[in-house]
Amino acid sequence: MNMSSKTIQLTDALHKYMLSVSLAETDSLRRIREYTANLPDSNMQISPEQGQLMALLVKLINATKVVEIGTYTGYSALVFASAMTEGRVITIDSDAGISKVAADFWKEAGLEDRIEHILGEATNVLEDLISDAATNCSVDLVFIDADKKNYLSYYESAMKLLRPNGLILIDNVLWGGSVIDFENMHPDTMAIRELNQYLMTDKRVEISLVPIGDGLTIARKKNQTEVRLPS
Repeated sequence: MNMSSKTIQLTDALHKYMLSVSLAETDSLRRIREYTANLPDSNMQISPEQGQLMALLVKLINATKVVEIGTYTGYSALVFASAMTEGRVITIDSDAGISKVAADFWKEAGLEDRIEHILGEATNVLEDLISDAATNCSVDLVFIDADKKNYLSYYESAMKLLRPNGLILIDNVLWGGSVIDFENMHPDTMAIRELNQYLMTDKRVEISLVPIGDGLTIARKKNQTEVRLPS
């Protein structure tokens, strides 16, 4: 029997098999994914197996308040809304055109009432949410999947919104493998490297970087009995 001490490399055939024995995607999610696959920036779409993992996390922590930074065509927002028995998803994006596409898919799925879309710059919207007593320190899960240069800022905002034991999910943390190409000094690549190093030493959280999709970091916010939060 072949055993491995590291994550197995997925060939196309093995990936196809993996999905065939594990993926339980709704028709509504499949339609979003198939629509998005024809867009020129379709690489911004998360993989269906990543979506299923995130849905499971929502159920495991009984999340009723989710904040998403980066809506795109609405796949991940619908993942969260579909996994929740009650509550709401607040999703933020600055692209009005693509957000309209997302809203149409949510309506088709019958879950538009569970998803609140806020159009605007994420930094400003997050500050408003932090100032709102209804969301500050009470959010169960935050998903970060937007412009990379602001990832660290989004992470700090997420920490303010998140309740103790809540989760932050951060997409694209392996960035197509370019994080280990140290000749690649593109601002987005450097921002992701900076965030990854920061998370490794942040005593307020415990993390797991999962090699799914383009890399997903799962961070749990520790409670005050586990760590003294910085002032």
